[in-house]
Amino acid sequence: MTEEPPHFRVAVIGTGFAGIGMAVRLRQAGLEDFVVLERADDLGGTWRDNSYPGAACDVPSHLYSFSFAPNPGWSRSFSPQPEIWEYLKRVAGEYGVDRHVRHRHDVTAARWEPRRNRWRIETTGGTVTAQFLVSGAGPLADPSFPDIKGLDAFEGTMFHSADWDHDHDLTGRRVAVIGTGASAIQFVPRIQPRVGSLSLFQRTAPWVMFRHDRDITGLESWLFRNLPLTQKIARTSIYWGRENYVFGFAKNPRLLSVVERLGRANIHRGVKDPELRAKLTPDFRAGCKRILMSNDYYPALAQPNVDVVTDGIVEIRPHAVVTRDASGREVEHEVDTIILGTGFHVTDPPIAHRILDADGVSLAQHWGSTAQAFRGTTVAGYPNAFVLAGPNTGLGHTSQVFMIEAQIRYTMRALTYACRNRVDRLAVRPEAQRAYNRMVARAMEGTVWVSGGCDSWYLNEEGRNTTLWPSFTWSYALRTRWFDPHNYDLRLNRAGAAR
Repeated sequence: MTEEPPHFRVAVIGTGFAGIGMAVRLRQAGLEDFVVLERADDLGGTWRDNSYPGAACDVPSHLYSFSFAPNPGWSRSFSPQPEIWEYLKRVAGEYGVDRHVRHRHDVTAARWEPRRNRWRIETTGGTVTAQFLVSGAGPLADPSFPDIKGLDAFEGTMFHSADWDHDHDLTGRRVAVIGTGASAIQFVPRIQPRVGSLSLFQRTAPWVMFRHDRDITGLESWLFRNLPLTQKIARTSIYWGRENYVFGFAKNPRLLSVVERLGRANIHRGVKDPELRAKLTPDFRAGCKRILMSNDYYPALAQPNVDVVTDGIVEIRPHAVVTRDASGREVEHEVDTIILGTGFHVTDPPIAHRILDADGVSLAQHWGSTAQAFRGTTVAGYPNAFVLAGPNTGLGHTSQVFMIEAQIRYTMRALTYACRNRVDRLAVRPEAQRAYNRMVARAMEGTVWVSGGCDSWYLNEEGRNTTLWPSFTWSYALRTRWFDPHNYDLRLNRAGAAR
């Protein structure tokens, strides 16, 4: 007789902000029958993995943290990666989450079993089952590699910024950096003084604003520790200041001309050469791609050992990156190290290929090129499953943690409703999901994210924005404040009936 795998009320995937936050709320609700499945040896998700030089958050520290676990000990106004990682581990320990975590349990398949009314979850560390499945594997979990001819033929050292090779000494090296996104603008200034030469291959110039970063003073730290209300006030003021960005991004993009003037001023502050300035000046509306922040990116690019290359890459050869200039001539850029700053699988998250319905259809297949969910959290055809940081819950202006907490609140309300009313299956109705996503699509019309004149990672293959929430975050929080059972098909267990 085959032994049954361990069964849990809830299985949570991942130990980033989403997974840890979900686990904390489960424990606070008195629900101890859950497991957290983590593929690595330690907690932390993207803030564990992205340890490249200069890694830091581009949202102010006091807002980029859980509302229920303020950290009075931030050292800077924008937190560096080691502090955020340590914060997540501390929260997990203080709230007793770590003892629910199973490390080296990378989820390879999670399939809905309708007869048993449960999820069967296969991992590299064994099999478990659960009545409810919560995916906390966010959009920045898996690095994206560019589709460039000959990439595998390179004979030097190559790595992605999300998997930094700290054993590779860059001193005096001829380094190629491919990509100019949020990671590259942080690590390029850190490695530039050490390398022999740095060729930065830029497909599109990003908008980069001045970063108002500073040390947290001793007085501020004292106040935050001894008068917690002061930190709450600081967090609230940052939140509402960030919400004002929505007026330009989603309501009236013409307001972004002020932001663009500040961006150009930042270029002029850091770069004196007119030709280089022209290369670094974006040709699209600010906000169409994520607005980045740095004080040292432009000065680093102006150094004599840096070459900004805007010609398209043709192929990678064993010791060179090859581009084609405007005249059609191929140019070899000899390098011995390639660093890929090419982002993540945002619109096609790998976890979606591993979550399967009763017929074995993966969430990725179900979505195709257009990911959709109800409230960004539940998907028709996948009962008892919740996707944190799901479709159209991303942000281009403020803290993703705020949205994650709103989704966790909604998920907890759903689980509480199921428990109190003896409901053992929650399945969002397709018509409810369609109506919700029509609303999202209407709200997205006219925003800078779809009309700003750029090709960003926010967009899917069809040019639709399936990534971002198209309005104020408080409006999303209101929509997810309560669980709405009328939008779900509910199956009652044999022991009782719903109210």
